[in-house]
Amino acid sequence: MRVLGIMGSPRIRGNTDLLLDEALKGAQSQSAEVEKIVVDRLKIAPCKEYYGCLKDGNCVIRDDMDDIYPRLLGADAIIVASPIFFYTVSAQLMLLISRCQALWARKYILKNVDIPLKKGAFIAVGATKGEKLFDGPKLTIRYFFKAINADYTDELLIRGVDKKGEIKQHPTALADAYELGKRLAAG
Repeated sequence: MRVLGIMGSPRIRGNTDLLLDEALKGAQSQSAEVEKIVVDRLKIAPCKEYYGCLKDGNCVIRDDMDDIYPRLLGADAIIVASPIFFYTVSAQLMLLISRCQALWARKYILKNVDIPLKKGAFIAVGATKGEKLFDGPKLTIRYFFKAINADYTDELLIRGVDKKGEIKQHPTALADAYELGKRLAAG
């Protein structure tokens, strides 16, 4: 079992990063091979709607996404982690998601059924306690998962956490993240 963690926060060692690390440790406890991508460290251009992907399922833009596509396709499970900014995922993560238009084209336009089915989980942290805080981000992640042929199987959504490292004061968050990773890799 190969589990790919996608860290969408620009804040290294912040709340989102700490939660993702725990989830990946949980996956490792089930003998999963894990890999973590820190999106903020990548050079990813936005989708420019060149529509080259409609021809063969490949994006015509050459950048760090060239290395990300095979990782997305080769994983058995994917954990996406993001802070919530203005009721959506981070801009860094949104760049990666929008560039997966190429994988969407493979699946839905070119009818490529060779994209392996995988499991997906979403970890999100938001500072506010708004009732609809996670509605938009969950929808974005659900459609991202559909494009990469992943079932949205689990989530950990935490409100009211903002300051760097504040998640360590949350009574169950890190243990909950560990258990999410464990469940994801268990089968």
